[in-house]
Amino acid sequence: MDRRNGDRTAPLRTPTMAGGLFSIDKEYFYELGAYDEGMDIWGGENLEMSFRVWMCGGQLEIATCSHVGHVFRKSTPYSFPGGTSRIVNHNNARLAEVWLDQWKEFYYNINPGARNVPVGDISSRKELREKLKCKSFRWYLENVYPESQMPLDYYYLGDIRNLENRNCLDTMGRKSGENLGMTYCHNLGGNQVFAYTKRQQIMSDDNCLDASSRTGPVKLVRCHGMGGNQAWVYDEIDKTIKHVNTGSCLTKPDNGDVNLPLLKSCSYNEGQQWIMDSDFKWQANNHQDGR
Repeated sequence: MDRRNGDRTAPLRTPTMAGGLFSIDKEYFYELGAYDEGMDIWGGENLEMSFRVWMCGGQLEIATCSHVGHVFRKSTPYSFPGGTSRIVNHNNARLAEVWLDQWKEFYYNINPGARNVPVGDISSRKELREKLKCKSFRWYLENVYPESQMPLDYYYLGDIRNLENRNCLDTMGRKSGENLGMTYCHNLGGNQVFAYTKRQQIMSDDNCLDASSRTGPVKLVRCHGMGGNQAWVYDEIDKTIKHVNTGSCLTKPDNGDVNLPLLKSCSYNEGQQWIMDSDFKWQANNHQDGR
């Protein structure tokens, strides 16, 4: 409302769009590269076009007073060879490889099934990006969707496993405000993918590890980027994850409650040692506005 000067009828800029509910000038549609013909059937085309429009000089706006009729069939009139997941993963992997730059690793870590799906020939789409002089995905995060919780600079992305019991931190699918969990490491990404950021956050999606007391509990709370209860320091030598505000160390659960990690005074034993060692590490760079 601030950006629209309080006018509810004014167009509203949007980072992405729904693929079946948009209009675009025909000449501009083809100038911009139309659809990626390497994508199959359905899925991902709306995000691919959204990133491409913004990164290549266009804008996406919601016409707030428009009404669009959208008819949903009871059943899909076409098949998905190999299954719906394979088709959607194929399409999204093409999008990631062409447009997401280093941030494609977030997608692959959260959805490992897409990493090994053949994407086909993407050379023409990369050439299109070069021809149109499109901006980077970092530019998109900084200028189009700064509200996104996607970290600009981070030290690590992957699972976090305890040295003593070999289990992994896990959100368990819990909502903001609920306790962080821990369970066996399944190597399937999803709820066990965390990013350790330049801002000293340990993030999963838009939630951060948060503790308000020296003994915990450790909760998942929406990231605010202001440090405080959400500031953690990982020491690569002694492998501790220390809570900055309290000086306590993240500790594996007691035997009586195997699913809830604790905060305890640092003793540097194996129960307080954590392994951050995935195939992908991207050291934070020198951007001063990184998050």
